[in-house]
Amino acid sequence: MDQNLFNDICLRQLTFSGVHEGETVVVLTRGGERAEYADAFLWAAQQLGAATYHMRLPSPVSASGAWAVGDSGLGNIPRAVEALKDVDMVVDCTFLLFSKEQFAIQEAGTRILTAVEPPELLARLMPTRELRERVEIGAELLAKASTMRITSPAGTDVTYRLGMYPTMSEYGYTDTPGRWDHWPAAFVFTGGADDGVDGKIVLSPGDVLLPFNTYVQTPVEITIEEGFIRDIRGGAGSSGLDADLLRSYIESFHDPRGYGMSHVGWGLDERAHWHGLTQFPGGMGMELRSFYGNVMFSIGPNNELGGPNDTPCHFDIPMRGNSLYLDDELIVDAGELTVPEMRPVEKR
Repeated sequence: MDQNLFNDICLRQLTFSGVHEGETVVVLTRGGERAEYADAFLWAAQQLGAATYHMRLPSPVSASGAWAVGDSGLGNIPRAVEALKDVDMVVDCTFLLFSKEQFAIQEAGTRILTAVEPPELLARLMPTRELRERVEIGAELLAKASTMRITSPAGTDVTYRLGMYPTMSEYGYTDTPGRWDHWPAAFVFTGGADDGVDGKIVLSPGDVLLPFNTYVQTPVEITIEEGFIRDIRGGAGSSGLDADLLRSYIESFHDPRGYGMSHVGWGLDERAHWHGLTQFPGGMGMELRSFYGNVMFSIGPNNELGGPNDTPCHFDIPMRGNSLYLDDELIVDAGELTVPEMRPVEKR
């Protein structure tokens, strides 16, 4: 994308996020990654009258090559953490989520926006006030529920006992002190009780494995008991390849907590494309987490919700065509939202 166009969309984003004169905004990057993002956000913050600077950390080093969440690069730089706690907003171009450093920065009142997706995707999925309203309606419904049940024609039937953890909303910008969001995003989620997820999830071709950034090709049957995965196997008539890959990846962390069930919820952005991985390789798959009517469950850490599991092994798995019930009320019907206020205007 042309740098001037990127500057403009970052200005729109920071305007949504309430940046104004008298604030201080820091852009955080690692190594040589996303230098153009830093330039665009620094320019945008200046246009809005904010003081701004760029904090650049060393390039990440991973011995395994795996996506180990929670490694912020700030763990041995306490002065940098203190500096970020002392500003109004951090534009995170690295992915701090699940790290204790991010939690400390938020607790100090700094709001955080993660932006790591390709610029063209950021432009197409620019946040809107209307989408925020629909996300917040979904969050209100989810926060009141005591149980969630997910079913699918492929055989999924799993129940989450809710109420232990807060409900979170993502709508792509942050204008509230201490709040984190991710651009682009439009979904709601919470977590089941640590021992309160039971049943079976059957992944079907076309469901999404993140961070593999691939689509499921062969059915996968996942058995869950008391909040932990007890078995992963290929579905009937399947070669079992996707099951083998999923199991092998989790095993590579040598951490039994990698089998824990993490957050769960649904997507609301009708502009997001299920086929987005074919268009914008190189991102984190945020479009796939947000596409309208997907039901997404996650494996691994739940510390972003205040839970005890901080394993670095993490999977997000958005699924198509599933149904989701809150306290036996149908909320997502085979990929279609049932509550009119959560639908875009053209679907009401």
